[in-house]
Amino acid sequence: MSRMLRAGAIMAAGTMVSRVTGFVRTMVLAYAIGTKALGDAYNAAYAIPYSILDLLLLGVLSSVIVPMIVRAQQHDADGGRAYEQRLLTLATVALAAVAALAVLAAPLLIDLYTVWDPGSREFEVAVMLARFILPQLAFFGVGAVAGAILNTRDRFGAPMWAPVVNNLVVICVFALYAAVGSGDDVAAVTNADLALLGLGTTAGIVAQASVLIVALRRAGFQFVPRFDLRNARLGEMAKAGVWTIGYVVVTQAGFMLTTNLASAAGDVVEGHGISPYTLAFQLFQLPYGVIGVSVITAMLPRMSRAVADGRFDDVRAEFGSSVRLVCALMVPVSLLLMVVGPAITVPIYGHGANSVADAVYIGNVLQVYGLALMPFAIFQLLLRVFYSFGDTRTPVFIGAGTTATNALLMVIAHLVLPPRYAVMGLALAYAVAYALGAVLAWWLAARRVRGLDGWAIGMAMTRMYLAALPTAVLALATVWVITTAFGGLDFLNSVIVLAVGGGLGLLLYLGVAHRMRIPEVNSIVGMVARRVGR
Repeated sequence: MSRMLRAGAIMAAGTMVSRVTGFVRTMVLAYAIGTKALGDAYNAAYAIPYSILDLLLLGVLSSVIVPMIVRAQQHDADGGRAYEQRLLTLATVALAAVAALAVLAAPLLIDLYTVWDPGSREFEVAVMLARFILPQLAFFGVGAVAGAILNTRDRFGAPMWAPVVNNLVVICVFALYAAVGSGDDVAAVTNADLALLGLGTTAGIVAQASVLIVALRRAGFQFVPRFDLRNARLGEMAKAGVWTIGYVVVTQAGFMLTTNLASAAGDVVEGHGISPYTLAFQLFQLPYGVIGVSVITAMLPRMSRAVADGRFDDVRAEFGSSVRLVCALMVPVSLLLMVVGPAITVPIYGHGANSVADAVYIGNVLQVYGLALMPFAIFQLLLRVFYSFGDTRTPVFIGAGTTATNALLMVIAHLVLPPRYAVMGLALAYAVAYALGAVLAWWLAARRVRGLDGWAIGMAMTRMYLAALPTAVLALATVWVITTAFGGLDFLNSVIVLAVGGGLGLLLYLGVAHRMRIPEVNSIVGMVARRVGR
């Protein structure tokens, strides 16, 4: 537990700073270009390279590439060094080619992800932005492989801190646009404005990749291009990765449907389309990114080693410890998101090109996403059980079922709900689908490892929810008092709600959980107390 806490603390600190600067980044983004037509065009273009990277690399990074690097380090005579060089060479060449092709195919890609008329100004702007942003594919992919190699060497800091550099670069770019650009009017924006936004976004990824390459060199890795790809075990990688790629294809098809439905809603009700969905989703991902990803990154290599050595008891212990550690922090956060969502988004997004009403709507979407936080986090932890066994096939079927359920529920929400509530319906469909997917994944994973100590984990989570109830009540009371007294939320009122309902609420949870002797919370409190004491 202490080892996981130390590794998780290093990564959580970097991820926290990354997410905080990410907050500032999205604040400046919303201030500069808003959440209407120009904001939707930018967010549609920005999403495409990440979708392509998911298809080609990120989906197989943790499930296939990391375990293969670990095996090469354990079994190759040179400790896997030549294998790592082949992987980095392959990623550099392949993703550079993909980036070039994607730039040429930008109109087709925008057409796939939106419902906009190809002759519209919004479509034209999105295509231009995509052509400036898509070259980042090569740099992001190389940085991701470098980060994976660092993680297998237990160098967790740089991969978590490098995005901070990216955010700082992009913050400067958006601040410059806010000062000299054409505002949020999609009809008035010039090619020079679009070049600043698009190339500035790509420059952030270039800086991020550079940090990771430097960190890799400092870890003793000397990159020598190797084109003897016959020894890159591509056949083994393809065999293991085909199912993971299938899973990513399925999830990306669901995402494509999401952006199409959101863009359709935004065409009917301005400011209720892709941008509020994207901004709310980014905030929803913050707790998982800070807490869940940090734990998973430290957990997966250890689980893979335990599986390789046949130590299934250690696999169960590692999984149970990870779930309880994640839930100890995310249970109160999920309840707070459901209560104080608009109070979070008004200070962040209610400025410049965005009105307070626009920011409140983003907060309403975030409140619905609060329902999805725990199911999503547990779902992701469960998938790593299969990946540690080298099983990439089962997650495809689980993901296909989850995505199909999500797609069905999204279409129902789109047909039934008024357009101004359509994006909130998309978030609700996401929550229900991942809850059902987590149930299925748990059942299958428990069969694989002959039990996951579900009773013990369930009792631990129940105690965490009981400890978090006073926090939820305090937050609800604060929201009611403030909105009743002042007639709504503005910047100052929202800060008061966050300070009392959020800040004091979390301290209340830690106090109650400590008194209830919840071990994971006690470990966290003890670690913080020791560091403060030093």
